[in-house]
Amino acid sequence: MRGKAMGARCSLVVNGRSVRVSTGDTPLEAALAEGMIAPVQMPSGTPQAGAPLAGQGVAHQGAARPARRPPAHRARPEAFRPSLPSAPIPGQEEAPPIPVAVRKGTVTEIRRLSPGIVEIVATLTKRPTLEPGHQARVTFSGLPTLTLAPTLRVDGAAEINEAVFHIPRDPEGGPVDAIRLDQPVRLKGPVGRGQYRPGGGRLVLVAAGAGFGAIWAIARAARYVEPAREMALAIGARDALDLYMRESLDWLRRTGVARIVLCADRGGPRPPDVRSGPLTAHLPSLRATDVVHVAGDVSTVGAVQVLAASVGARCYPIVLA
Repeated sequence: MRGKAMGARCSLVVNGRSVRVSTGDTPLEAALAEGMIAPVQMPSGTPQAGAPLAGQGVAHQGAARPARRPPAHRARPEAFRPSLPSAPIPGQEEAPPIPVAVRKGTVTEIRRLSPGIVEIVATLTKRPTLEPGHQARVTFSGLPTLTLAPTLRVDGAAEINEAVFHIPRDPEGGPVDAIRLDQPVRLKGPVGRGQYRPGGGRLVLVAAGAGFGAIWAIARAARYVEPAREMALAIGARDALDLYMRESLDWLRRTGVARIVLCADRGGPRPPDVRSGPLTAHLPSLRATDVVHVAGDVSTVGAVQVLAASVGARCYPIVLA
Protein backbone atom coordinates (compact mmCIF):
# COMPACT_ATOMS: atom_id res chain seq x y z
CA MET A 1 0.00 0.00 0.00
CA ARG A 2 2.88 2.33 -0.81
CA GLY A 3 4.30 3.07 2.60
CA LYS A 4 1.12 2.44 4.62
CA ALA A 5 0.17 -0.63 6.64
CA MET A 6 -1.73 -3.18 4.60
CA GLY A 7 -4.66 -3.05 6.98
CA ALA A 8 -4.92 0.75 7.14
CA ARG A 9 -8.51 1.95 6.77
CA CYS A 10 -10.25 5.28 6.35
CA SER A 11 -13.78 6.58 5.78
CA LEU A 12 -15.15 7.80 2.43
CA VAL A 13 -18.51 9.59 2.19
CA VAL A 14 -20.49 9.05 -1.05
CA ASN A 15 -23.74 11.08 -1.24
CA GLY A 16 -23.96 11.20 2.55
CA ARG A 17 -23.24 7.49 3.08
CA SER A 18 -20.14 6.55 5.06
CA VAL A 19 -18.05 3.78 3.47
CA ARG A 20 -15.05 2.10 5.14
CA VAL A 21 -12.22 1.64 2.65
CA SER A 22 -8.60 0.61 2.55
CA THR A 23 -6.11 3.37 1.91
CA GLY A 24 -5.23 3.50 -1.78
CA ASP A 25 -8.72 2.41 -2.93
CA THR A 26 -10.45 4.44 -5.64
CA PRO A 27 -14.11 5.55 -5.15
CA LEU A 28 -15.19 3.00 -7.78
CA GLU A 29 -13.37 0.15 -5.99
CA ALA A 30 -14.89 1.16 -2.66
CA ALA A 31 -18.40 1.26 -4.13
CA LEU A 32 -17.95 -2.18 -5.70
CA ALA A 33 -16.65 -3.68 -2.45
CA GLU A 34 -19.46 -2.14 -0.35
CA GLY A 35 -22.19 -3.40 -2.70
CA MET A 36 -23.35 0.07 -3.88
CA ILE A 37 -22.95 -1.20 -7.44
CA ALA A 38 -22.65 -4.78 -8.70
CA PRO A 39 -19.53 -5.92 -10.57
CA VAL A 40 -19.64 -7.95 -13.75
CA GLN A 41 -16.61 -9.89 -14.98
CA MET A 42 -15.61 -8.73 -18.45
CA PRO A 43 -14.15 -11.11 -21.07
CA SER A 44 -10.56 -12.10 -20.45
CA GLY A 45 -7.72 -10.28 -22.14
CA THR A 46 -6.44 -6.73 -22.18
CA PRO A 47 -8.20 -4.25 -24.50
CA GLN A 48 -6.12 -3.28 -27.49
CA ALA A 49 -5.42 0.30 -28.51
CA GLY A 50 -8.49 1.77 -30.15
CA ALA A 51 -10.89 -0.75 -28.58
CA PRO A 52 -14.17 0.78 -27.35
CA LEU A 53 -14.21 1.78 -23.72
CA ALA A 54 -17.58 3.46 -23.53
CA GLY A 55 -20.87 1.60 -23.22
CA GLN A 56 -19.28 -1.59 -21.83
CA GLY A 57 -20.82 -1.09 -18.40
CA VAL A 58 -23.25 1.19 -16.59
CA ALA A 59 -23.90 1.55 -12.88
CA HIS A 60 -26.40 -1.07 -11.62
CA GLN A 61 -29.37 -0.10 -9.49
CA GLY A 62 -30.43 -2.10 -6.44
CA ALA A 63 -27.31 -4.28 -6.10
CA ALA A 64 -27.25 -6.62 -3.10
CA ARG A 65 -24.70 -5.94 -0.36
CA PRO A 66 -22.00 -8.64 -0.24
CA ALA A 67 -21.73 -10.81 2.86
CA ARG A 68 -18.28 -9.51 3.70
CA ARG A 69 -15.62 -7.17 2.39
CA PRO A 70 -12.63 -8.89 0.73
CA PRO A 71 -9.44 -8.73 2.81
CA ALA A 72 -7.40 -5.59 2.15
CA HIS A 73 -4.34 -7.55 1.06
CA ARG A 74 -6.16 -9.55 -1.64
CA ALA A 75 -5.68 -8.22 -5.19
CA ARG A 76 -8.87 -7.16 -6.96
CA PRO A 77 -9.58 -8.28 -10.53
CA GLU A 78 -8.62 -5.64 -13.08
CA ALA A 79 -11.44 -6.30 -15.57
CA PHE A 80 -14.51 -5.38 -13.52
CA ARG A 81 -17.15 -3.00 -14.83
CA PRO A 82 -20.51 -2.05 -13.25
CA SER A 83 -23.34 -3.95 -14.94
CA LEU A 84 -26.07 -2.52 -17.12
CA PRO A 85 -29.49 -2.11 -15.48
CA SER A 86 -32.21 -4.01 -17.28
CA ALA A 87 -35.29 -2.10 -16.14
CA PRO A 88 -36.46 0.44 -18.77
CA ILE A 89 -37.02 4.07 -17.90
CA PRO A 90 -40.74 4.98 -17.85
CA GLY A 91 -41.71 6.59 -21.14
CA GLN A 92 -38.44 5.59 -22.76
CA GLU A 93 -38.13 2.79 -25.29
CA GLU A 94 -34.84 1.44 -26.56
CA ALA A 95 -34.50 1.79 -30.32
CA PRO A 96 -33.14 -1.17 -32.30
CA PRO A 97 -29.34 -1.08 -32.45
CA ILE A 98 -27.82 0.67 -35.44
CA PRO A 99 -25.78 -1.71 -37.64
CA VAL A 100 -22.04 -1.13 -37.57
CA ALA A 101 -20.96 0.70 -40.70
CA VAL A 102 -17.72 2.03 -42.17
CA ARG A 103 -17.39 5.53 -43.58
CA LYS A 104 -14.36 6.98 -45.36
CA GLY A 105 -13.37 10.54 -46.12
CA THR A 106 -10.67 13.18 -45.74
CA VAL A 107 -9.79 15.87 -43.22
CA THR A 108 -11.11 19.22 -44.46
CA GLU A 109 -10.79 21.50 -41.41
CA ILE A 110 -8.43 21.77 -38.44
CA ARG A 111 -8.95 24.39 -35.74
CA ARG A 112 -7.39 24.93 -32.32
CA LEU A 113 -10.24 25.51 -29.89
CA SER A 114 -8.03 25.91 -26.80
CA PRO A 115 -4.51 24.97 -25.67
CA GLY A 116 -5.71 21.44 -24.91
CA ILE A 117 -8.50 20.87 -27.49
CA VAL A 118 -8.43 20.70 -31.28
CA GLU A 119 -11.43 20.50 -33.64
CA ILE A 120 -11.09 18.19 -36.64
CA VAL A 121 -13.69 18.07 -39.43
CA ALA A 122 -13.78 15.17 -41.87
CA THR A 123 -15.87 15.23 -45.04
CA LEU A 124 -17.16 11.72 -45.74
CA THR A 125 -18.22 10.01 -48.95
CA LYS A 126 -21.45 8.83 -47.25
CA ARG A 127 -23.56 10.31 -44.47
CA PRO A 128 -22.72 8.84 -41.02
CA THR A 129 -25.58 7.00 -39.31
CA LEU A 130 -24.58 7.58 -35.66
CA GLU A 131 -26.93 9.02 -33.04
CA PRO A 132 -25.81 11.93 -30.80
CA GLY A 133 -23.57 10.46 -28.10
CA HIS A 134 -22.51 7.43 -30.11
CA GLN A 135 -18.82 6.83 -30.59
CA ALA A 136 -16.83 5.43 -33.49
CA ARG A 137 -13.38 3.99 -34.04
CA VAL A 138 -11.62 6.68 -36.01
CA THR A 139 -8.36 6.14 -37.88
CA PHE A 140 -6.47 9.05 -39.39
CA SER A 141 -4.12 7.50 -41.94
CA GLY A 142 -0.77 6.66 -40.38
CA LEU A 143 -1.91 7.30 -36.78
CA PRO A 144 -3.25 5.01 -34.02
CA THR A 145 -7.00 4.39 -33.96
CA LEU A 146 -8.98 6.60 -31.56
CA THR A 147 -12.43 6.09 -30.04
CA LEU A 148 -14.21 9.42 -30.61
CA ALA A 149 -17.75 10.81 -30.49
CA PRO A 150 -18.81 12.79 -33.57
CA THR A 151 -20.27 16.15 -32.59
CA LEU A 152 -20.97 19.63 -34.00
CA ARG A 153 -18.92 22.77 -34.30
CA VAL A 154 -19.22 24.96 -31.23
CA ASP A 155 -21.77 27.14 -33.09
CA GLY A 156 -23.88 24.03 -33.84
CA ALA A 157 -23.03 23.81 -37.55
CA ALA A 158 -22.32 20.56 -39.42
CA GLU A 159 -23.14 19.27 -42.88
CA ILE A 160 -24.91 15.91 -43.16
CA ASN A 161 -21.81 14.28 -44.67
CA GLU A 162 -19.39 15.72 -42.09
CA ALA A 163 -17.95 14.24 -38.93
CA VAL A 164 -16.77 16.83 -36.41
CA PHE A 165 -14.49 15.82 -33.54
CA HIS A 166 -13.26 17.64 -30.43
CA ILE A 167 -9.97 15.90 -29.57
CA PRO A 168 -7.74 16.41 -26.51
CA ARG A 169 -4.11 17.25 -27.28
CA ASP A 170 -0.91 17.66 -25.34
CA PRO A 171 0.02 21.38 -25.36
CA GLU A 172 3.65 20.27 -25.69
CA GLY A 173 2.86 18.26 -28.83
CA GLY A 174 1.66 14.76 -29.65
CA PRO A 175 0.08 12.50 -32.31
CA VAL A 176 -2.95 14.78 -32.75
CA ASP A 177 -0.64 17.51 -34.03
CA ALA A 178 0.34 15.19 -36.89
CA ILE A 179 -3.18 15.35 -38.42
CA ARG A 180 -3.13 17.29 -41.70
CA LEU A 181 -5.63 18.60 -44.26
CA ASP A 182 -6.61 16.07 -46.96
CA GLN A 183 -5.44 13.21 -44.73
CA PRO A 184 -7.55 10.06 -45.29
CA VAL A 185 -9.81 9.12 -42.37
CA ARG A 186 -11.89 6.02 -41.63
CA LEU A 187 -14.83 5.71 -39.20
CA LYS A 188 -16.31 2.46 -37.94
CA GLY A 189 -19.30 2.51 -35.63
CA PRO A 190 -21.39 2.93 -33.66
CA VAL A 191 -19.42 2.04 -30.55
CA GLY A 192 -20.80 2.23 -27.01
CA ARG A 193 -24.24 2.93 -25.55
CA GLY A 194 -23.94 6.56 -24.52
CA GLN A 195 -26.33 7.84 -27.18
CA TYR A 196 -29.23 10.23 -26.51
CA ARG A 197 -32.57 8.65 -25.62
CA PRO A 198 -35.70 10.86 -25.59
CA GLY A 199 -37.91 10.81 -22.50
CA GLY A 200 -37.43 9.58 -18.93
CA GLY A 201 -36.87 12.40 -16.45
CA ARG A 202 -34.34 15.18 -16.02
CA LEU A 203 -31.35 15.04 -18.36
CA VAL A 204 -28.09 15.57 -16.44
CA LEU A 205 -25.14 16.08 -18.79
CA VAL A 206 -21.58 15.95 -17.43
CA ALA A 207 -18.48 16.72 -19.53
CA ALA A 208 -14.78 16.74 -18.71
CA GLY A 209 -12.47 18.43 -21.21
CA ALA A 210 -13.02 17.31 -24.81
CA GLY A 211 -15.87 15.14 -23.55
CA PHE A 212 -18.00 18.22 -24.13
CA GLY A 213 -18.11 17.23 -27.81
CA ALA A 214 -20.36 14.24 -27.13
CA ILE A 215 -22.39 16.16 -24.54
CA TRP A 216 -22.91 19.08 -26.94
CA ALA A 217 -24.34 16.73 -29.58
CA ILE A 218 -26.75 15.23 -27.01
CA ALA A 219 -27.77 18.58 -25.54
CA ARG A 220 -28.49 20.20 -28.89
CA ALA A 221 -30.52 17.23 -30.12
CA ALA A 222 -32.54 17.19 -26.88
CA ARG A 223 -33.40 20.89 -27.13
CA TYR A 224 -34.90 20.29 -30.58
CA VAL A 225 -36.61 16.97 -29.83
CA GLU A 226 -37.76 17.70 -26.25
CA PRO A 227 -37.67 21.47 -25.66
CA ALA A 228 -39.67 21.13 -22.42
CA ARG A 229 -37.45 18.46 -20.86
CA GLU A 230 -35.52 19.62 -17.79
CA MET A 231 -31.77 19.72 -18.38
CA ALA A 232 -28.73 20.44 -16.21
CA LEU A 233 -25.09 20.63 -17.34
CA ALA A 234 -21.84 20.40 -15.39
CA ILE A 235 -18.67 21.04 -17.41
CA GLY A 236 -15.12 20.88 -16.17
CA ALA A 237 -11.55 21.17 -17.39
CA ARG A 238 -8.12 21.02 -15.84
CA ASP A 239 -7.49 24.62 -16.86
CA ALA A 240 -10.08 27.37 -17.34
CA LEU A 241 -8.47 28.11 -20.72
CA ASP A 242 -9.83 24.79 -21.98
CA LEU A 243 -13.46 25.80 -21.35
CA TYR A 244 -13.83 26.48 -25.04
CA MET A 245 -17.57 25.96 -25.35
CA ARG A 246 -19.07 29.31 -24.30
CA GLU A 247 -20.75 29.90 -27.68
CA SER A 248 -22.46 26.51 -27.33
CA LEU A 249 -23.56 27.29 -23.76
CA ASP A 250 -24.97 30.67 -24.82
CA TRP A 251 -27.19 28.86 -27.33
CA LEU A 252 -28.39 26.42 -24.68
CA ARG A 253 -29.24 29.28 -22.29
CA ARG A 254 -31.25 30.99 -25.04
CA THR A 255 -33.29 27.80 -25.43
CA GLY A 256 -34.16 27.78 -21.71
CA VAL A 257 -31.40 25.74 -20.03
CA ALA A 258 -30.79 27.59 -16.76
CA ARG A 259 -28.64 25.13 -14.80
CA ILE A 260 -25.13 25.26 -16.33
CA VAL A 261 -22.03 25.04 -14.12
CA LEU A 262 -18.41 25.51 -15.21
CA CYS A 263 -15.41 24.50 -13.12
CA ALA A 264 -11.63 24.11 -13.41
CA ASP A 265 -9.25 21.94 -11.36
CA ARG A 266 -6.21 24.17 -11.45
CA GLY A 267 -5.80 27.35 -9.46
CA GLY A 268 -4.84 30.70 -10.88
CA PRO A 269 -6.94 33.38 -12.57
CA ARG A 270 -10.41 32.25 -13.61
CA PRO A 271 -13.45 34.04 -15.00
CA PRO A 272 -15.98 34.79 -12.24
CA ASP A 273 -18.42 32.18 -13.54
CA VAL A 274 -15.86 29.34 -13.33
CA ARG A 275 -15.82 27.47 -10.03
CA SER A 276 -12.75 25.91 -8.47
CA GLY A 277 -12.31 22.20 -7.81
CA PRO A 278 -13.07 18.83 -9.38
CA LEU A 279 -16.09 18.34 -11.60
CA THR A 280 -17.73 15.81 -9.29
CA ALA A 281 -17.92 18.45 -6.54
CA HIS A 282 -20.20 20.61 -8.71
CA LEU A 283 -22.83 18.15 -9.93
CA PRO A 284 -26.48 18.90 -9.15
CA SER A 285 -28.05 16.76 -6.43
CA LEU A 286 -28.96 13.61 -8.34
CA ARG A 287 -32.40 11.99 -8.23
CA ALA A 288 -33.44 8.41 -8.89
CA THR A 289 -35.43 9.60 -11.93
CA ASP A 290 -32.46 11.39 -13.55
CA VAL A 291 -30.85 10.22 -16.78
CA VAL A 292 -27.13 10.98 -16.63
CA HIS A 293 -24.73 11.11 -19.58
CA VAL A 294 -21.07 11.60 -18.68
CA ALA A 295 -18.21 12.03 -21.14
CA GLY A 296 -14.51 12.40 -20.42
CA ASP A 297 -11.56 10.57 -18.90
CA VAL A 298 -12.08 7.18 -17.26
CA SER A 299 -11.61 8.42 -13.68
CA THR A 300 -14.23 11.18 -14.02
CA VAL A 301 -16.67 8.84 -15.77
CA GLY A 302 -16.21 6.18 -13.08
CA ALA A 303 -16.77 8.66 -10.24
CA VAL A 304 -19.99 9.96 -11.80
CA GLN A 305 -21.22 6.38 -12.33
CA VAL A 306 -20.72 5.72 -8.61
CA LEU A 307 -22.67 8.86 -7.64
CA ALA A 308 -25.50 7.99 -10.03
CA ALA A 309 -25.65 4.41 -8.75
CA SER A 310 -25.86 5.59 -5.14
CA VAL A 311 -29.26 7.20 -5.83
CA GLY A 312 -30.48 4.69 -8.46
CA ALA A 313 -30.14 7.06 -11.44
CA ARG A 314 -29.50 5.65 -14.91
CA CYS A 315 -26.01 6.59 -16.14
CA TYR A 316 -24.58 6.30 -19.66
CA PRO A 317 -20.77 6.60 -19.92
CA ILE A 318 -18.77 7.95 -22.84
CA VAL A 319 -15.07 7.40 -22.20
CA LEU A 320 -12.50 9.28 -24.26
CA ALA A 321 -9.80 6.95 -25.58
